[in-house]
Amino acid sequence: MPAPGPDANRARYVDLLRGVAILLVVLGHWLITALVRHPDGTITAPELLATVRWTQWLTLGFQIMPMFFLAGGYAAGASWSRHLADGAARGGGSAVGWVRARAVRLLLPAAAYTGFALAGLGVARAAGADPGLLGMVGWALAMQFWFLPVYLVISAATPWLYAAYRRWGLGSVAALGGAAVIVDVIDLAGGGSWHRWVGTLNYLLVWAVAYQLGFAWQGGQFTGRPCLGWALAGGGAAGFALLVAYGPFPVSLILVTGEEVSNTDPPSVAMLAWVLAQCGLCLVAARPVERLLRSERLWRTVRPLGRASMTLYLWHMVPVLVVAAAFYLTDLAPEPAVGSGAWWAWRPVWLAVLAAGLLGLLAALRPLGRALTGLAAAARPQAPVRRPYALLAGVACTVVPLATWATRGFAPDGTPSPAAVMAFAAGVGLILLPPPQHRPARAAEEAQAGG
Repeated sequence: MPAPGPDANRARYVDLLRGVAILLVVLGHWLITALVRHPDGTITAPELLATVRWTQWLTLGFQIMPMFFLAGGYAAGASWSRHLADGAARGGGSAVGWVRARAVRLLLPAAAYTGFALAGLGVARAAGADPGLLGMVGWALAMQFWFLPVYLVISAATPWLYAAYRRWGLGSVAALGGAAVIVDVIDLAGGGSWHRWVGTLNYLLVWAVAYQLGFAWQGGQFTGRPCLGWALAGGGAAGFALLVAYGPFPVSLILVTGEEVSNTDPPSVAMLAWVLAQCGLCLVAARPVERLLRSERLWRTVRPLGRASMTLYLWHMVPVLVVAAAFYLTDLAPEPAVGSGAWWAWRPVWLAVLAAGLLGLLAALRPLGRALTGLAAAARPQAPVRRPYALLAGVACTVVPLATWATRGFAPDGTPSPAAVMAFAAGVGLILLPPPQHRPARAAEEAQAGG
């Protein structure tokens, strides 16, 4: 088999970045999950980053969402530019059709997962499960949802973000970064709830910086210019170190309860610096890793990770709940003090059990994955496509409940919110609404009959 060309190597590297990012998210969540069974039989989950504070340094290795947004921007830039070229050949392309196809690919797996999670919580509630326990379970099942509304909105804004990149190049990245700094200064100033609302803009601005860098990467702005990657990596790392050492920002790149300033809720200027540093390292590593991925044997090992990344991300906390029920409720699991030497010694066993459970779950979900892939393929961009308002309303209706579930869980008081469920279902329905098809033959027949 001939070796893949440069474009194929780059696509492989992008897939690798996405897969590695999701894998590290999964491992990070599993590693910091701590469970304690009390004498009365209840189980609590103490926050490791708050209980054992040195573990906050571990987040420097596990906060790799900049890598995912960088890869996402590269893939979106390539897809959108192809769509524009195809549209020009056909006499016009539809941004609505492209955005709808991207939204469907993101929301179909999320909707399937949400349906299973809500059904499970509903059955447990009907069976008389403790509302407090269900609240904790619902939070664990939805904790990863913060990513979905952010990525959905940024994906929907791709046509405008890409146009800004084509016009201003890396200046568009600088503009987004500058806006994020201003927003963070306003948020830190405090003085009213409106500051907090302004601060939430950084969920989009900071992560859009990495996404926009993906456009620049795809557009060739870093090709043959490793100094730019090193400048991003070095400047971002130095900025992060200075902001943590002399500013109000903590070292943790994950939210820690009790801290007055967070780097992630919303993303801070320190997180912005980390975004630049991590994206720079990814760009510096691109050429040597692309050469390694020319090996078909290595690629056959890496490829399944990229294909299963969304399933891994959505379902990875389910094995935690199953193992907790099987080993902690039955008092079979050893329970050394959280953060002790014995507790850390058991971590590899904990990770291995969870990995085995997740592999079994992935095998069971394979038919569902194939069905969802088929549905997503049916929603590929079509032109011309109308109903932009239906798509906009669908995105809005899904973003709000997804953000709510990410912060409060599926069932904060033991019972899922009917309003959130209905809003999400309505939003997914509006996005899945098939576009109207032109029927010129029928139109001609009607014109002839009327004439």
